[in-house]
Amino acid sequence: MSPSRTPPPSSYYPAAGLLVAVGWGALILLVLFTPPTLGPRWFFYFFLVLALTGLALPAVAYLNYRFPSRPPVGPPVILRQTLWVAVFGSTLAWLNNGRVYSFTLAVILFIGLVAVEFLLRLRERTRYSP
Repeated sequence: MSPSRTPPPSSYYPAAGLLVAVGWGALILLVLFTPPTLGPRWFFYFFLVLALTGLALPAVAYLNYRFPSRPPVGPPVILRQTLWVAVFGSTLAWLNNGRVYSFTLAVILFIGLVAVEFLLRLRERTRYSP
């Protein structure tokens, strides 16, 4: 891999597999064998973030590989983008648990997260010198 290119999506498969296995495995065990008290509820959100990060990692890596940008996207940026997906999904689950979830709120949250990522990428682009 040259430093001027985004790494191929296949380089992220082992990490994605590990995150999916740990995240979904722990979620299944948590839902089946623990009462819904405060501690296991926070573990639920933590393991949901792990599981969604593992699911989103290959997709985000492929999209960044397929549609290259300037400056090239590195592994920290791909991980940050997958964490945005996971935090979004976990936040929606949390809002649904509190009976506050609505489609409008989900769209507003999505637009906010996209705006933050856009501004971070814009900052990286202005500091880039080939």
